[in-house]
Amino acid sequence: MIQLVQVFLLGLTLGGVYALMASGLTLIFGVMRIVNIAHGAFILFAAYLAYWGFKLYQIDPMFSLLFTMPVMFLLGMGIYRLLFPRIAGSRRFTSMTVLLTFSLALIMEGVMGFLYSGIYRSANPPYTTRALLFGPFYLPLAQLYATLLSLVLLGLLFLFLRFTRTGRAIRATMQNRTAAQIVGVNVEQISTLAFGIGTALAGASGSMVSFLFTFFPAKHWQWIGTLLALIVLGGMGSLPGSVVGSFLLAVIAAYLGYFYGPTWSPITFYLALFLILLIRPEGLLGKKLEA
Repeated sequence: MIQLVQVFLLGLTLGGVYALMASGLTLIFGVMRIVNIAHGAFILFAAYLAYWGFKLYQIDPMFSLLFTMPVMFLLGMGIYRLLFPRIAGSRRFTSMTVLLTFSLALIMEGVMGFLYSGIYRSANPPYTTRALLFGPFYLPLAQLYATLLSLVLLGLLFLFLRFTRTGRAIRATMQNRTAAQIVGVNVEQISTLAFGIGTALAGASGSMVSFLFTFFPAKHWQWIGTLLALIVLGGMGSLPGSVVGSFLLAVIAAYLGYFYGPTWSPITFYLALFLILLIRPEGLLGKKLEA
């Protein structure tokens, strides 16, 4: 029984990080209907920034988000303005974004491979080898710190979307883009800002990934599959859904890894993606799909 509770706690401490990783992808899809296949590549690029900040200047990876988030925010806005407005009027906009961001992911993978080679890397601040002990249970400090910081960032995102004028404009655009434009929302400006925020969240996620996992340039393909499973389970475009889906699948994956070995954990996400599309395509908290 103790072991089962311990596995549950370990799953929870990764769930918050998964939720942060999925939140940027969910926000981008919710506002602009962009399926950003390059989101995992953005996370890895930020992970490399955090890694080299730690290796060269001893900047703690958790503090590195103070520069990874602004850098990725500006990069995201620039990429959006460069690539997406010219196809915004297309009737096949969403499907075109899949191909466009797929190509972007390949380009970013090639650039990272050229700059950093295919060596596995991971930052190793002192807390990555320590744990918080309480009774018969323990929590790895790295996962605990990362999840707490992720929850703080998600809370700030919620407050921003809920209580600021710009946040309300983003939510209005997510609910009905045409109606938001009619009442005076500059949807193009909001879309650029939302893409930047989503990419900034990928930057924060990359700072966490840099010390929680080993990574190399092609690792983003595994991450994008995981993230798509999280947001489809929660409901495409639903931020609360992505958080619920992240914690749920993180715990299930932890149990699957405990009973059958860690190599089986990724199956959780792909199986969940298959089943939710088969049984409930709108996800747990998403809107019912219309023809």
